[in-house]
Amino acid sequence: MIEFDQALVTGGAGFIGSHLANRLVPDLEVTVYDDFSSGKSDHIPEEASIIHADIRDAAQLASAVAEVDVVFHEAAQVSVQRSVSDPKSSHQVNVDPMVTILEAARGTDTRVVLASSAAIYGHPVYLPIDEDHRKEPTSPYGLEKLTADHYCRLYHELYDVDAVALRYFNAYGPRQQSGDYSGVISVFRDQARAGEDITVEGDGEQTRDFVHVDDIVQANVLAATSDDAVGEAFNIGTGDSITIRKLAETIRDVTDSESAIVHVEPREGDIDRSEATIDKARDMLGFQPEYTTTEGLREYLG
Repeated sequence: MIEFDQALVTGGAGFIGSHLANRLVPDLEVTVYDDFSSGKSDHIPEEASIIHADIRDAAQLASAVAEVDVVFHEAAQVSVQRSVSDPKSSHQVNVDPMVTILEAARGTDTRVVLASSAAIYGHPVYLPIDEDHRKEPTSPYGLEKLTADHYCRLYHELYDVDAVALRYFNAYGPRQQSGDYSGVISVFRDQARAGEDITVEGDGEQTRDFVHVDDIVQANVLAATSDDAVGEAFNIGTGDSITIRKLAETIRDVTDSESAIVHVEPREGDIDRSEATIDKARDMLGFQPEYTTTEGLREYLG
């Protein structure tokens, strides 16, 4: 088991990053690196130091990496739609800083844990999806995450950098903003609480593997401290899935809402099925999700 004293969390004022910072502060000196374009300062624990800077500022970022033992790289441009409309700027946020971090870590023996994504797989050809599944992303965002993911493993092979990629499936939990299929839980929650129609795109038979943010934090800590993690990539999900229609019904029930569930036009290019196999993370990291989707929703929304 590896032990650290100092950690850097990029995007540490955001959804996952702030939960991670809160988990780390009792044990480590934590520095949050964020430009606050979407993150909120009141999500950052008081014990953490803050670097208010753009993730594209290579000099500032490299300097921050050099001061710590481990980097949790959560900062990203996460909108698939924005990556389609402006792929150049999305690439500048999602790929270039990864290279900056790895180059800095190469000279300092800093461990790097990357927030990768299930978006790297594209349309699955079989379920559940394992780490060897073909990678054919359907958006610039997915391609960017695949590139960063591959850089992590390549830097380990070429330069012996202790880098790990965690491929998150559909994250949810407190502090999450609405948007895309991770944020659909927040969208449905807001609609249900307001008594508005809960709008399901398409027939609602699409499936997703929703993973609670606390379980993602657990995976990050394990990846940072495991001897077996470096140079590897791991799916982080629950190993189970739920249809979007069933998700809407569950959220309506948990919130005691009388909202109607209505179906609207399907989203173009949407993936029909998604579900992770987490055997590798379970076997090599000791990862074990604490929440089923229903349990996690009840805690989040109850």
